[in-house]
Amino acid sequence: MLHETPAPPVLALRVGFVLAQSFTLSALSLFVDPLRLAADEGDRSRPIRCSWAIMAASPEPVRSSCGLMVSRTAPLSDPQGFDYVVVVGGLLHAGQQIDVATEAWLKAAALAGVPLVGVCTGSFVLARAGLMKGRRACVSWYHHADYEAEFDDTTPLSDQLFLVDRDRITCAGGAGVADLAAFLIEKHLGRAVAQKALHVLLLQHARAASDAQPHAFAVDGIGDERVKRALRLMEQHIAEPLTIDAIAGKLALSTRQLERLFQGRLRLRPAVVYRQLRLRHARWLLENTRKSVTVVAIETGFCDAAHFSRQFKSYFNLSPSLVRAARGAGEADAPAPLRLSAAEPEAIPALPEAAAV
Repeated sequence: MLHETPAPPVLALRVGFVLAQSFTLSALSLFVDPLRLAADEGDRSRPIRCSWAIMAASPEPVRSSCGLMVSRTAPLSDPQGFDYVVVVGGLLHAGQQIDVATEAWLKAAALAGVPLVGVCTGSFVLARAGLMKGRRACVSWYHHADYEAEFDDTTPLSDQLFLVDRDRITCAGGAGVADLAAFLIEKHLGRAVAQKALHVLLLQHARAASDAQPHAFAVDGIGDERVKRALRLMEQHIAEPLTIDAIAGKLALSTRQLERLFQGRLRLRPAVVYRQLRLRHARWLLENTRKSVTVVAIETGFCDAAHFSRQFKSYFNLSPSLVRAARGAGEADAPAPLRLSAAEPEAIPALPEAAAV
């Protein structure tokens, strides 16, 4: 009696990866691991429901930003064999990110209608290839200014984790990559499969694309997404501060509503918080760069050095020139901590704790 060979399972989700030079290893692993866990029962990682491949034009391994090398698992093949092509970015200024052949292949994939995904600084790779024109891109708050300065044919957003704009998907990177992977798994394989993959990775649940990115400053416990987004806008516009009216408008709030939200969550007016963020960034620049006090004043949105110095001294109880002098003294020997008088704070003040709700 003849036994028929069972037909191979139909893959519900096929993902191809392209790695930029000096790519971020975590961005790759946080995408691949949910895929392998969704592809099979338990933790066996067989590509039954999902498949993934790391592609490159050349067989030479690609160096990650941390120095580990990753080899391709397949050459560049027909892009229509994938449901998504993911470009994993990394360091922005470490030379050419992808070669000419890979860029041409990405353009062919776009022409074939294959959705392109940029994670970490993969959005920069796509934009440099001319593949983000007329589309919005989700980038990290850390690289918002870089993206805005380099590209004028696409709009960067950095107040959320990832963004779907038709056949382009962009993700700020970090842990948000796992959320994006779960989003795609849920779309193709269902919510239970996506949750199972995250639970095995000890991740509680998938965050939505619109969830706010974590902040550079200590604002844990705020709770209100609108306040978090307002703070993100402030962080993105340090050199050319927005008016509070403009920030409220971008959030579809009235100025009065925004004032109430800040008073309720931070016990401070938005303008006061904004000034604190700028002054704290100014102190960081004075302590960590060689920029003059005048340049720091301009880069943190103050009209002149005298006005900046008055505001700085009022907040920190010491002048910008003393901070700069302390940095210079430390350079001559070993790096020394900034010495403060008894009347001065021991460290840069954090934002007030959020009000209890």
